[in-house]
Amino acid sequence: MILKQFFKVALAATAGMLAGCGSGNANNANTPAQDAAENGEVIVGAARTEKYLPLLKDKRVALFSNHTGMVGDRHTLDILLDNKVNVVCIFSPEHGFRGTADAGEHVSSSVDEPTGVPIASLYDGKKRGPSKETMDGLDVIVVDIQDVGLRYYTYYCTMIDLMNAAAEAGKEVVVLDRPNPNGMTVDGPLLDMKYQSGVGRLPIPVVHGMTLGELALMANGEGWLREGRKADLEVVSCENYTHATRYRLPIAPSPNLRTMLAIYLYPATCYFEATPVSLGRGTDMPFEVYGHPDMKNRSFEFTPRSVAGAKNPPQLDNLCHGVDLRGISEEEAIARGVDLTYLIDAYRDLNIGDKFFNSFFEKLIGRGDIRTMIEQGMSAEEIKATWTNDVENFRKQRRPYLLYAE
Repeated sequence: MILKQFFKVALAATAGMLAGCGSGNANNANTPAQDAAENGEVIVGAARTEKYLPLLKDKRVALFSNHTGMVGDRHTLDILLDNKVNVVCIFSPEHGFRGTADAGEHVSSSVDEPTGVPIASLYDGKKRGPSKETMDGLDVIVVDIQDVGLRYYTYYCTMIDLMNAAAEAGKEVVVLDRPNPNGMTVDGPLLDMKYQSGVGRLPIPVVHGMTLGELALMANGEGWLREGRKADLEVVSCENYTHATRYRLPIAPSPNLRTMLAIYLYPATCYFEATPVSLGRGTDMPFEVYGHPDMKNRSFEFTPRSVAGAKNPPQLDNLCHGVDLRGISEEEAIARGVDLTYLIDAYRDLNIGDKFFNSFFEKLIGRGDIRTMIEQGMSAEEIKATWTNDVENFRKQRRPYLLYAE
């Protein structure tokens, strides 16, 4: 296939770290969907071509995807082109279509060289969503991308931007759903919408436990799109998936979420992005460690370097003293959820007062009072208790939009 060689390399590079159930085995005679069905494995929406190819017939299609849009060893772009779908545009998210750009790095629009399909970056730093000119040239937007289920993970934000554009322009949206690796958990404060940003688009908890398809349905149903509009939306659901399924990603979804442990720790460690503390960017263990040159009485050390996917990481070339979280089991990391223990540990150790947090913290945590709670000495357990009722209310609010059993 046109993109097969590139994505086979990507699969090989991450298979050892994120091995587990996926969408099939390309070495078998059966298709990935047939293998998955026979083995009781998860079948992702993109594998269910009989459900969505008829929806795309004779239409101009834009594909929102990246390197994670795989069915076995085939990319969804290949599947569409092989089935003579008129793909007029690729929308690329944070980290780009190939998934190699740094977090927050602006990604320019370009052309996908193997196919000649134009790439319209939705993360170029200029505006949210596609241009009117781009929207005028398409009929339907297909979404196929692997999310990790956190409110500050930007892929769902980009999907909401596309839904807003589609609703305004009268275009269709088809979401090819994929499992949420954190789909078993709902935790964290709801986003106070005055902190809405590029890392928070909807009034949902930090860990919302929903797939992109479910989030799209909820955004439509709750009137969360601009001016209360509704997108013309179709979701192609997964098969053999429930929210209790322990789904292990076959491909790292972004350069610094390389292991399942990192994905499970992400709800507890990402807040270091709003501090001078390193969380391991520029090492081979991002989101699995934290440290700072001035942390005291720590036996673990690491030095962030400039590497692909983290060209200018916090504390670049500085020896950091800190904590290695890699000894924590996946089960413990999942159970902790949004746990501010690590953040509070570093805050108290460094003892630098209001120099510890920057304004990005409120955008990540979603509320304006939690910084003060930490500064006043509240424990992680006491802070977690402040959002318990919000989490339970959200569970009830989301129930009509769930496609999969809890």
